[in-house]
Amino acid sequence: MENDRSELRWGVEQRLEFIEFRLFWEGHVNRSDLMDQFGVSVNQASTDLNRYIGFAPDNMVYDKSARTYVRGSDFKAQFLEPDASRYLAQLRSLSDGILDREDSWIANLPPYASAPTPVRGVNPEILRSVVGAIRRSEAIEVKYQSLSGPDPRWRWIAPHAIAFDGFRWHTRAFCLTDKAFKDFLLSRILDIRGSRESATSAENDRDWHSEITLEIGPHPDLSETQAKVIALDYGIRGGKAKIKVRRALLYYALKRLGLDTDPGARTPQNQQIVLINRGDVMAAIPGG
Repeated sequence: MENDRSELRWGVEQRLEFIEFRLFWEGHVNRSDLMDQFGVSVNQASTDLNRYIGFAPDNMVYDKSARTYVRGSDFKAQFLEPDASRYLAQLRSLSDGILDREDSWIANLPPYASAPTPVRGVNPEILRSVVGAIRRSEAIEVKYQSLSGPDPRWRWIAPHAIAFDGFRWHTRAFCLTDKAFKDFLLSRILDIRGSRESATSAENDRDWHSEITLEIGPHPDLSETQAKVIALDYGIRGGKAKIKVRRALLYYALKRLGLDTDPGARTPQNQQIVLINRGDVMAAIPGG
């Protein structure tokens, strides 16, 4: 079977993954699903279904009354690992307008919504220039509006990465003005007027290339049953969970998890988790 799978073309394997996705999440799949999703012919859809049966004969059976293939009682994934994060990410992308309905593999969408977040005004031409500079290892002159001054300033930066803090997009770059690696919000880059070769190496950004491990656990003042629920929420096993984060993004990670303040500042029900290795982590905050 492994030898046969290694010979599959990418398009064929993608359609087999789609069959498995629909079987796991929807419980059924038929030829029209493949035809609608991939634009293949009736014959090709039939071939794909038969090919999938060849790989996983116990995963689906044909229901004559419903005229569709349904998930078998002995279903075991062969082409993709069932992933709740992937399913929920599709729902969120649909909600945020990032993914079009016809591009989603979910057939019957459950009612869903998400808490609104402000639209970040990243100019696509600015983003293109930043990404291009990263690819070519160049420095670019940007007009940047920081909150430390009333007016935007022109400065040269050498970007080497893109980062997301959970709410906003940044570029990680060496600032030739401040002589330091810093984060620059893409939405605050107002203009770009030049580029040149950069002598700065991204390898010198130690905060970007080093990782800090956050050890989190349920708040000790929660009841036993409350602590068990929080453990399920955060994937905590044996009293703690470990989360790795780049040192450059540590401040944002702590803020997003609500771990940037003293755990005694809020009630246990609101705080929910605590940072077990708080001393080590706080000492690792850049500039701290």
